[in-house]
Amino acid sequence: MLDDAEIVLTGFGTAARIAKSVVDKARAEGIKAGLIRPITLWPFPSEIYARAAENADKFLCVEMSMGQMIEDVKLAVNGKKPVHFYGRSGGMVPLAKDVLAQVKKLMAGGAE
Repeated sequence: MLDDAEIVLTGFGTAARIAKSVVDKARAEGIKAGLIRPITLWPFPSEIYARAAENADKFLCVEMSMGQMIEDVKLAVNGKKPVHFYGRSGGMVPLAKDVLAQVKKLMAGGAE
């Protein structure tokens, strides 16, 4: 759902499954959200992020870590669009409702 996405969520592993559910919920509420779910992180799939940055307004990295992927995403979009972070570490799984709240906040112009 990247063709008309205004915000692109991205994540890998379990966080990607949560992000997919958030994209579905956001779309149901009229928020144009999309998802990039890398299968492998090396080599990093920079091209798809660069293409998504042509149309999307912002990116949100959803991670179950301290943000190891965010730098790769920032490099891939080459400063064209802001990249935000939502993460939980220490085995804490982010809840879809919390990620959706972050998406709404970002779409309303709020900061992280």
